[in-house]
Amino acid sequence: MAGAGLRERLARMIAHSGPMSLAEFMHVAMSDPVDGYYNRKPAIGSKGDFITAPETSQLFGEMIAIWCVSAWHGMGSPGTVALVEAGPGNGTLMADLLRSARNFPDFLSAIHVHLVETSPAMMARQRERLSGLANDIHWHASMEAIPPMPMLFIANELLDVMPIRQYVKSGRNWLENCVGLDGAGKLAFTLGAGQIDPALLPEGHQLEPDGAVFEISPAREAFILALCERLKTFNGAALLIDYGHSASGFGDTFQALRSHTYADPLAEPGQADLTSHVDFAPLRALARATDIAAAPICCQGDFLLAMGLLQRAGVLGATADAARREQIRGEVQKLAAPDEMGNLFKVMGLWHCTDRPIPDLPPFHMPKTEH
Repeated sequence: MAGAGLRERLARMIAHSGPMSLAEFMHVAMSDPVDGYYNRKPAIGSKGDFITAPETSQLFGEMIAIWCVSAWHGMGSPGTVALVEAGPGNGTLMADLLRSARNFPDFLSAIHVHLVETSPAMMARQRERLSGLANDIHWHASMEAIPPMPMLFIANELLDVMPIRQYVKSGRNWLENCVGLDGAGKLAFTLGAGQIDPALLPEGHQLEPDGAVFEISPAREAFILALCERLKTFNGAALLIDYGHSASGFGDTFQALRSHTYADPLAEPGQADLTSHVDFAPLRALARATDIAAAPICCQGDFLLAMGLLQRAGVLGATADAARREQIRGEVQKLAAPDEMGNLFKVMGLWHCTDRPIPDLPPFHMPKTEH
């Protein structure tokens, strides 16, 4: 049975060493070099397990291209800049971005494309998708390997897959939620002995009922700190888009998706995408604490509309037949409507450019959105 090999190996690890943190379980299930999720069938798209905004419409990548060009101008149009995408998926976002960049030859001649990817399987798909679109594309296992130069950084649905830790209220304590074994030797959630420092809990945690869940992600925080250090050292801008919330709170958002359907995250490790909602509040606070300009968190729909989504859709529809116009209308609805991706997905912008003001560019000059 698919996933049985990794499931049995995880069970043996737990039987030998005791329950593992949810963060460790996520890391193994997603990144195991043999049976991990990133080394199995294509995950993104109608034939995969989930669909992302770039796969929904070319409009998404085109709006990101406009943002990158505008941010590049705000940086003073440096002659050499690293255009970095972390977690490039199938390469669709970068492909649409590079096609749009042909309308801006000065920008296109300045960029050096760097993709941060750890999965050989995903890297192969990206190479195929991006073939012929740029002569200067490099792949790296980490951001640290990118050559020293100013940077434009983009990431869509990257933070949500980074491991999290969960803590569950039990009496006066918040105990860590772990993955252990039940009486039949199957993987099961269990409370461990580890506790969280109450200072890390949101205000009002004393009033939460037993069973309430709080999630943190040291992995996300470490990534944001590394990104900010890079921006401070070499200057640049970053745009991170993911589903989540702009204010910290309580709730279990850990989930597994398989064939566009929610699945039991413990049933077949390595066979389903494991994610959680991103808490943007501590990430923005970390960036600001390092003297990086961090935009108020806004919704994806508001951001895309501010970038000109409707205007671009109108241009595409002006020469299209009725069927294509209806398709474009549906794509805009999916990307920006409040009950679709519009409100669920959030946007965080980061900026550091010595002697250059924050550009008049979304999301830096947009009202904060609370969802």
